[in-house]
Amino acid sequence: MSPRFPPSPQASSKTSVTILLLNQFFAPDSAATSQMLTDLARELVNRGHSVRVICGGSSYGTAGSTEAPGVNVTRLPSAKFGRGKLQRLLSYLSYIIPAAGFGLFGKKPDLILSMTTPPGLAVVGGFVAWARGAKHFIWEMDVYMDLVLELEYLGRGRRLATAVGWLIDQARKRADGVITLGECMAERMRGRVHESRVLIAELWADGSVIRQTPFQADGNLKILYSGNLGLVHDVGTIQEAILQLRSNPRLKFTFAGGGRQYEELKQFCLEQSLPVTFEPHCERDDLTSRLGASDIGLVTQKTEALGCVVPSKTYGIMAAGRPILFVGPAASTTARIIDRFQCGWHVECGDVAGLVGVFEVLGGNYNRIQEAGSNARSAFAANYNVGQGVDRVCEILVT
Repeated sequence: MSPRFPPSPQASSKTSVTILLLNQFFAPDSAATSQMLTDLARELVNRGHSVRVICGGSSYGTAGSTEAPGVNVTRLPSAKFGRGKLQRLLSYLSYIIPAAGFGLFGKKPDLILSMTTPPGLAVVGGFVAWARGAKHFIWEMDVYMDLVLELEYLGRGRRLATAVGWLIDQARKRADGVITLGECMAERMRGRVHESRVLIAELWADGSVIRQTPFQADGNLKILYSGNLGLVHDVGTIQEAILQLRSNPRLKFTFAGGGRQYEELKQFCLEQSLPVTFEPHCERDDLTSRLGASDIGLVTQKTEALGCVVPSKTYGIMAAGRPILFVGPAASTTARIIDRFQCGWHVECGDVAGLVGVFEVLGGNYNRIQEAGSNARSAFAANYNVGQGVDRVCEILVT
């Protein structure tokens, strides 16, 4: 598959750099980190750099159709990724240990970019960079171990998580740069990393894959949540709002994807006989039709996860020309985007009455929905298309 955006005009004007990319997931895997890293790797090659990727051989989700760009890919035979704690730990360890070994061999890199899957990969990247005399950047997709500590995910393993978090912080302090996904994440990093090394590069979506389509006005208000529904997402507020609105036949909720809370919400809706539709994950190339069948894209994030994650689905919704309804903290990057571009609505976690009110108001104001959707697409085209997104990261790494 040819690149979806033209080679950068700077490609011929900069010295070629040998770059090693570390992440458990890479094309054709459908994980969000895989898609972002694949887009970045393709652009780095377009700019004339030599790129090697060390990734795992197991799949996070269904494989997408995006082919790996022309890079040297080393796929390690890691254990299958799972949702259970033990299965996930085995998958992480089966990748991270051999990744350290493979990183020490092969062509010497000038620069190493570590992502955050699995947790602690930055420690490996930092060690390999030190051993091989390379620069080291960390691309923070999820701020570990803050996330598991904030959500109290490990229970009795809190001391271990704190120790691992300390090790990751040491890698951050020694890195040449820590790339964050927005101001909320940068704020979390400042104070533990020198401010000059805390960098911001907001995410993106591919506007040639996710296209804007006309709204399908059929008298209903169609709300779609598309993607993983995991521990970082506030499902309780949404669940209670759906329960209170069950008598409104014009509200159509669809949850498409997977995750622990996806299954729990599905079971709850079955038990309560709620008219909510559940669909499986879809490939990246099918997102246009899925998002285009909705009127509003739903995004959610727990308050405790502020600055730990930035929902990548925000940018896909904008690419589809749909407004965002965000349930989460006002200081988050998604809420700031909505406020800046007037491309949706924001409700704080726990504000069930506020969320119900938004649905009731929007159900009778389709012009307002279309206007916000138009604002979303315009903001996306100006700021968050794939070429602009990868440029932000490339300019940090190889300027």
